[in-house]
Amino acid sequence: MSVTKSTLNYIIRDFDSEELERRKAYLEDKVAAFNAHGDKVSLTITDNYSNMREKVELHPHIIEIAKSAMEACEVKPNIKPIRGGTDGARLSFMGLPCPNVFTGGYNFHGIHEFITLQGMELAVNVIVQIAKDTAIRYR
Repeated sequence: MSVTKSTLNYIIRDFDSEELERRKAYLEDKVAAFNAHGDKVSLTITDNYSNMREKVELHPHIIEIAKSAMEACEVKPNIKPIRGGTDGARLSFMGLPCPNVFTGGYNFHGIHEFITLQGMELAVNVIVQIAKDTAIRYR
């Protein structure tokens, strides 16, 4: 690294595949505009993982199983779209749809992230209930 070269790294994400492609195209257009003036800007886009929503939505019953398990464990379901993590996305695209189920944690991906023992216990109870309900359903 020197003063004659800079490297910028960005993580580009979106809930929608088409919007993600639009964001990538925007960056490509900006690079082309810089280079049209003689600048030397390069862009490398590496897809890390896709939004698992498109795979999970094909199997709404798994959301219902998780919701039912939460209610059985006296956890109020808060169903909202989130992008999800790399493991769940990878598994979803390999054919095992994996919706995110709460962990009991707070303030994710920051210096104030934490989880309480009670939250962990609730999360474990919900996971066990999901396993029980799935075993009964697909016996």
